[in-house]
Amino acid sequence: MMKRQFHRMRQQLSHPSLTSRAQEATELLPEDLLQIEQRIEPAKRAAHSVSKRLQACLQGQCGSEMDKRVKKLPLMALSMAMAESFKELDTESSLGKALEMGCCIQSSLAKILAEFEIALEHDVLQPLNKLSEEELPIILKRKKTLQKLISDWNTIKSRLNQAAKSSSNSTGTGAGPGASSAANKLEILKEEEEEVKRKVEQCKDEYMADLYHFSTKEDSYASYFIKLLEIQAQYHRQSLGSLDSALAELKESHSQTEPSSPAAPSVVGHYGVSLQTHLRSLGREIALPIEACVMMLLASGMKEEGLFRLAAGASVLRKLKSSLASGSNALQEFYSDPHAVAGALKSYLRELPQPLMTFELYNQWVQVASLKDVDSRVQSLQDTCSRLPQESYNNLRYLIKFLAKLAEHQEVNKMTPSNIAIVLGPNLLWPEQSTGDPVQLDLASVSSIQVVNVVEALIQKADVLFPGEVDFNVSGMFTPPVNSGLGEATPVEELSPESPLAGTPTLTDGEDTSKDPEARSQPASPGVTRLSPEAAGPPAPQTTEDTAHK
Repeated sequence: MMKRQFHRMRQQLSHPSLTSRAQEATELLPEDLLQIEQRIEPAKRAAHSVSKRLQACLQGQCGSEMDKRVKKLPLMALSMAMAESFKELDTESSLGKALEMGCCIQSSLAKILAEFEIALEHDVLQPLNKLSEEELPIILKRKKTLQKLISDWNTIKSRLNQAAKSSSNSTGTGAGPGASSAANKLEILKEEEEEVKRKVEQCKDEYMADLYHFSTKEDSYASYFIKLLEIQAQYHRQSLGSLDSALAELKESHSQTEPSSPAAPSVVGHYGVSLQTHLRSLGREIALPIEACVMMLLASGMKEEGLFRLAAGASVLRKLKSSLASGSNALQEFYSDPHAVAGALKSYLRELPQPLMTFELYNQWVQVASLKDVDSRVQSLQDTCSRLPQESYNNLRYLIKFLAKLAEHQEVNKMTPSNIAIVLGPNLLWPEQSTGDPVQLDLASVSSIQVVNVVEALIQKADVLFPGEVDFNVSGMFTPPVNSGLGEATPVEELSPESPLAGTPTLTDGEDTSKDPEARSQPASPGVTRLSPEAAGPPAPQTTEDTAHK
């Protein structure tokens, strides 16, 4: 009887499912769960890494309430600094108003940022932390438990196999106490093996359930990262909306403080600004840097040798440009350096976004240069001038009339129309560059010669193209300097007994007198008269097309 029992146990132990070969947890899972299992550990690392880096991006104290968080933000510190600063300034000054508005918008941005970070913590950081610190570790811990149970099961099976062999050997030698003890040991090991096997099955079922649950929740886990982008987008939209609203209000308030009269200084620099914008903002007909420089040169630079050709000192030129850009009326100190004045005028022309003679008419100007017949060239120059926008026409006429007057002193200043055109032409007209390839640069170099020819012709035919005299002090802002010593400066023409000595112009601090005939009855520039309204427009007959763009 005992022999048969041992034989049956040995057959059971020899069954493939009960072999002593060590099993792994992965051998107990179907193929689909094996693929899911491979994503558990990377998902845990991703959730942990992203949440850690995301938390480092927060500027506020993690977990703090709204008010406490806002106070700790750098933007709120910036807002407070602006608040302290504008208190020390005049409340009506543009700087004070800008700082006050800046204080409000920085405070608003700080609150938006705090709301963004709180939403980020609640909807992204907390779920990611829970995923990496709780949900996925539970699954991995169950896998570890299953692997331990399988290892225990493999150990018991090995011991049971060895005990069965020992019992078989004892039975073969005959019945006795040893055989009975071996049989009892086998029974105990078998019970233990059954118990461990039951635990393995139970743990395996739980682990498989965890894997299936993870599979169904993967879309939810992915939504955390999508939610992150949504919250960021909402934050940037709110911030941009607040900035746009504040900027619109600030610009409107700022524009109301800008001067509308030519006599008042502008709060915006004039260099690099389009001619139309500059004239419109100051209510001028002639650009301020052009008129100021021309008036100074008329006072003390008409007989200066190499004017516009010789370079000025960099520091003086920079100071003069800064004075002109700010609308300063402190120009007396520059009368003794006409080369700096000429350099400031050249810089203004070159820094215009569009040349004074315009990109649109570039080809027409170049075509004029190719004409050999004098009458045809003059007619073409008149036609092209008439097509200029009114602002460009007025300022070109003003400048060319001045250059023609400068050329009258060519025996002294050595600046013939040709020499003037060489140094100033490229600052009045240049092609619109779209690429920087060598071929186009070569063409631009060739066309610059034609530009010089056109500008030279404009200077030579100034009286024909722009008939009448020009009152160069067109805005009424410039008067002869108080210092009579400036009377030693080179005059433009012989002075009449009633005329004051010509000198360096200065910007007056009073009101604009450009529209008061009595206030301007005495010309500020010698030897020039004001044009009549009929003489101020383009000389060519105007057509409907010509009138439309003016």
